[in-house]
Amino acid sequence: MINYDKFINSSILNVKPSGIRRFFSIAEEMDNVISLGVGEPDFLTPWHIRRKGIEALEKGTTRYTANAGLIELRQEICKYCKDKYSISYDPKEEVLVTVGGSEGIDMCIRTLISSGDEVLIVEPSFVCYKPIVEMCGGIPVPIETKAENNFRLTAQELKDAITDKTKLLVLPFPNNPTGSVMRKDDLVAISRVIKEFNLFVLSDEIYSELTYGDQRHISIASITGMKERTVVINGFSKTYSMTGWRLGYALGPAPVIKQMTKLHQFAIMSAPTNSQYAAIEALRNGDEDIERMLQDYDMRRRFTVNAFREIGLDCFEPEGAFYVFPCIKSTGLSSEEFCERLIMEKRVAVVPGNAFGDCGEGFIRVSYCYSIENIKKAVELIGEFVEEIKSQHNGN
Repeated sequence: MINYDKFINSSILNVKPSGIRRFFSIAEEMDNVISLGVGEPDFLTPWHIRRKGIEALEKGTTRYTANAGLIELRQEICKYCKDKYSISYDPKEEVLVTVGGSEGIDMCIRTLISSGDEVLIVEPSFVCYKPIVEMCGGIPVPIETKAENNFRLTAQELKDAITDKTKLLVLPFPNNPTGSVMRKDDLVAISRVIKEFNLFVLSDEIYSELTYGDQRHISIASITGMKERTVVINGFSKTYSMTGWRLGYALGPAPVIKQMTKLHQFAIMSAPTNSQYAAIEALRNGDEDIERMLQDYDMRRRFTVNAFREIGLDCFEPEGAFYVFPCIKSTGLSSEEFCERLIMEKRVAVVPGNAFGDCGEGFIRVSYCYSIENIKKAVELIGEFVEEIKSQHNGN
């Protein structure tokens, strides 16, 4: 028998599989499961965007593009950032088109992090940051955000976590899984600390267009003195319901983007060509699509938060993305126990909060980017489950 562990890079071998995909896989193997586990919009990619992708195929526009992406797309990305967030980027030197936002995150961390470097990761947060840091030989250092602070990073929490080995801060807002956002005052306060200790920032803004209320998203790169020390990651998956098109982008200082592009050149070559043409159309003519989907998400958001509160689970009201993060500590179950029993007993799939960091223990992540019918039924079944758990406790 071959011992394959001897051949596999130990940095890869020791990384745990995604806690999100585990429950998604369980749900796939069972019948009649309502899954609120995966963060994938239930909207079809708008037709005018699909049409441009189809036209590119019909015209035979299927060759490689420039490594950094079509210059026309990079120009539209820069125009979008200027119009939306008042940040100016050079399309020739400060933009890299990537295979989804995830590749941009990977390229950024691999470009910046060497063995022994510490990376501050705001948690709870998306599952990919810590494993990528570990695979680079870096040391992930979680910073726990708290419900009483609306799951926002405070300047003091940041300062307390910094050591002489700290190089990078991962700032994932609007946040997956909590739905929290950082307001301008919050960003200004942490920016002072970042500049004082000469840190770099990876700002994952993939949910930037999915914010609710009167205050829209503000990028940390728009704060004075921060553009030159920030790589912004964004993309088309969530905003335009283009998950399977696999297209994102990174914006940042030319010297950093140059090295990220080198990695991208050797590992990927270029992002899918027809996806890039579709993305040009999305940026030029997709604002109405965003607003339509945002209004629908907002309705589902308010319904889901209220529904969880009505069944007796404390639930932070998200201000961005499309997740709620209810607290299940009152049930006496761990996050994993709750999710495992829920899917087995009620055929409802959600994700345990500890998949997003240890501080997510005692919570579950529920996605509301599903039909309102599925959400209503799922919450009803979760309510039944919670009542049964309480009855069992009272019986004991």
